[in-house]
Amino acid sequence: QVQLVESGGGLVQPGGSLRLSCAASGFTLAYYAVGWFRQAPGKEREGVSCIVSNSNSIYYADSVKGRFTLSRDNAKNTVYLQMNSLKPEDTAVYYCATGRALMCVSTEYDSWGQGTQVTVSS
Repeated sequence: QVQLVESGGGLVQPGGSLRLSCAASGFTLAYYAVGWFRQAPGKEREGVSCIVSNSNSIYYADSVKGRFTLSRDNAKNTVYLQMNSLKPEDTAVYYCATGRALMCVSTEYDSWGQGTQVTVSS
């Protein structure tokens, strides 16, 4: 059974940091594309950072470049999103997802975690 479980969300002040984790079970994460997406209230789900299939390059949305870092620990079957210099506009529910995707677009990912809330506020 394919399962993704996110953790690490919470409340942080502007300028602070959080590290999200996404633990996979039931499959080998290294063989698939994996991405982090977020959805704020009233907004569409957007791709934050992804490693797509058949590539070792990492995509970052312009809004998070230089602040967020995606990494993958194959031994732990886990992917991480290190988020630094957080801003109030980063507030959203963050999801990890996997699939045979070629782009960082949510419709190309077919397995999703339950999401974790990130709130950036003073």
